[in-house]
Amino acid sequence: MASKGRGRRGNAQTLRNYWTTGRGAAKVKWGTAGDYQRCVRAVQKYMGARARGYCALRHKAATGMWTSQHAKAMRGGSRR
Repeated sequence: MASKGRGRRGNAQTLRNYWTTGRGAAKVKWGTAGDYQRCVRAVQKYMGARARGYCALRHKAATGMWTSQHAKAMRGGSRR
């Protein structure tokens, strides 16, 4: 009998860890310019339209900022 949550269907927390701090996070390069878009491109083939929301949540968990806050911080706190 397989342990609970470890079947072939996957484990949500394992997936979150992968994209927030694991090998997926290394591909996305959180905290650098274009990180959110890299995440969406990588995750979209698995999640479809839900990828944007998922990546927004992963961005917040990985950087401590929402995507709009991060973009503003990278511009030096000013508008375009």
